[in-house]
Amino acid sequence: MKKLILCLLISWQFVCTIAQPPATPDKIYGALFRDVQLSKVFADGKTFVDCVPKRNPKNIVADYNQQKGTAKFDLKQFVENNFELPQTPQLNYITKEKDVVTHIRNLWGVLRRDPDTIVIGSSLLALPNPYIVPGGRFREVYYWDSYFTMLGLLASGEGEMIENMVKNFAWMIDIYGHIPNGNRSYYLSRSQPPFFALMVELLADIKGDSTYLTFMPALEKEYEFWMEGSAKLKTGQAIKRVVKVNDSTVMNRYWDDYPFPRQESYKEDVETAQKSGRDKKEMYTNLRAGAESGIDFSSRWFRDKKNLTTISVTDKVPVDLNSLLYALENVLAKAKFIAHDNTASADYTRKAERRRIAIDKYCWNKNLKYYTDYNFRTRKVTDIVTPAGMYPFCVFTKQLDYMSLLARQAAEQVKTKLLQPGGITASPFTTGQQWDAPNGWAPLEWMTIWGLDRCGQRELARDIAERWVKLNVDVFKRTGKLMEKYNVVDLNLEAGGGEYPSQDGFGWTNGVLLALINKYGMPK
Repeated sequence: MKKLILCLLISWQFVCTIAQPPATPDKIYGALFRDVQLSKVFADGKTFVDCVPKRNPKNIVADYNQQKGTAKFDLKQFVENNFELPQTPQLNYITKEKDVVTHIRNLWGVLRRDPDTIVIGSSLLALPNPYIVPGGRFREVYYWDSYFTMLGLLASGEGEMIENMVKNFAWMIDIYGHIPNGNRSYYLSRSQPPFFALMVELLADIKGDSTYLTFMPALEKEYEFWMEGSAKLKTGQAIKRVVKVNDSTVMNRYWDDYPFPRQESYKEDVETAQKSGRDKKEMYTNLRAGAESGIDFSSRWFRDKKNLTTISVTDKVPVDLNSLLYALENVLAKAKFIAHDNTASADYTRKAERRRIAIDKYCWNKNLKYYTDYNFRTRKVTDIVTPAGMYPFCVFTKQLDYMSLLARQAAEQVKTKLLQPGGITASPFTTGQQWDAPNGWAPLEWMTIWGLDRCGQRELARDIAERWVKLNVDVFKRTGKLMEKYNVVDLNLEAGGGEYPSQDGFGWTNGVLLALINKYGMPK
């Protein structure tokens, strides 16, 4: 009876968040939030928005408004007196394992978070099940990171944790209508690349086809989120995340519903918008849409391929996003078939096939012989070769012979534009942004290797995998760490660029590295 009462109390606690999702830090703290972020009290803008108040936020705000104009007022000291600052876990602990596989398996415990407790004034969205965080400044679960983390959990025999994380994502879809960028209130206005369907497939491989039935409602609701507004579109129009590219074809783009500076990068966004000379709301929307893409930021999104001030994400139909939504439509078709709803299954199959045809029509660059993004404003396919162009080779289920032919052509672009001594770069260009050269990232390595291997380019797939694994292992031997990203051009230098220092931990690096070692072995 006591256990039942406890379960009911916990359930009630989480039900309460449905009616009142946490307010964002800017709404809770007002002028205090803006002053802390704009005065750069902390080097990292994410620090303050992750702080936990020591007392009622209303009282903190009242005291701030009363004290801030007084002599010798110290803003940083005020924050430290009134907030618990976020702690970064010590990952490079005393026991430095010589074996990287053992190190990663030990790290799962360090990166694990137990079910959360709701704290008034905290930005954390409390989750009902345990989960794995990436590491470093990333103290919460992240949407697309988690798929690649799960690859390593699978290799470690951690099926229960995979299930817990999938349950958490389904819970967030049920509560918030979508999976946010991460479980923070300031991430609620956007999602990330929709890997949930692939997570469900991964879990179904462990637990069987009943998994599709269990998570079918969440899959449907996520699909509704990405397709919201599609019924109202006219040709050439875009609403939120949907774009009507011709009279009968709807595709998707990245978006964010909140046209203001990102709260975790507030000062940076304000300065970028001022420097651009463009409409500020347009700039903020594009910066946030870039964050939803997970590729924040890259020459892929820049009109001039060089400068962040020319960012233009919302004009593009991204090939990776639409490939993932094709996968979602296919998984929904399978779920409906298992549920004996043949009509709905056939409908999702038709939707997937229409999207596949559209990706081939609008995103296959005939000159490059590679998949790239489509600019629906200019009605032209873009000309930047990035790993995003490998996503169709990972998920398309029809015409595999034809896809193998295209993969032979795409492989040439990968070799000439992206391949480097340590793997592949995130783009061919060096701009100072973190998702450009010379950086390589585990999720992009995995999708490129997967696509090449699946469509017959196994020699190149193995070559990339061996280069990446060797780099990861060599850096681990030198530093005792696994990093968020790597310099794949100069193997003796660290990765850099972007708005914050490179982090260690690191969830998706651990996951992809274990999966690749399982498939290809350790480097010689």
